[in-house]
Amino acid sequence: MFESLKARLDQLLRDHTRADPRARAAALRDALLEAKVGVAAMQAALAGTEKELAAERRQLSDAERRGRLAAELPDAETVALAERYTLRHRERVAVLERKLGVQRDELILVEREVAEMFTEYRAARPGGGADSVEAAWRGIEAAGGDRPGTGLDEDPDPDVERKLREKAVEAQLAFLKKKFGKQP
Repeated sequence: MFESLKARLDQLLRDHTRADPRARAAALRDALLEAKVGVAAMQAALAGTEKELAAERRQLSDAERRGRLAAELPDAETVALAERYTLRHRERVAVLERKLGVQRDELILVEREVAEMFTEYRAARPGGGADSVEAAWRGIEAAGGDRPGTGLDEDPDPDVERKLREKAVEAQLAFLKKKFGKQP
């Protein structure tokens, strides 16, 4: 069911060194969308198997009840027929239980892969939050503004960070006003 998706993912992971990060992010997004559709199909198939198993268990129960009733009759052919149907339904229940277990295991694996793909997609998306902040600082520096120290060795102070953000916003605003001729 998911062989084409797995092949696309393998190809995408092999092309880890793509020159265009946007193309990589777009391919990841497409694979993620396809995987989500596949997960929905797997969930529907799992629900169908659960319904089929419930119906088969009811038929097994009915066949066992009929077998007990047939045992009370003096007809050996009816008893043999009831035992045959009971055996058939019991085997079918066993097969459906194994199928259901495999489908659940496969769904867990695919959901885990989709979660990993989503994390990778979020990291690969161009223009993320850190990229846009960095681009804003580059714009401020290009306009002649100073970039304060990063302060990685210090404990962050909310007032200082707020003032730095306000200063960055003011510098960006001044740059834009200058750029568009709104400031003398």
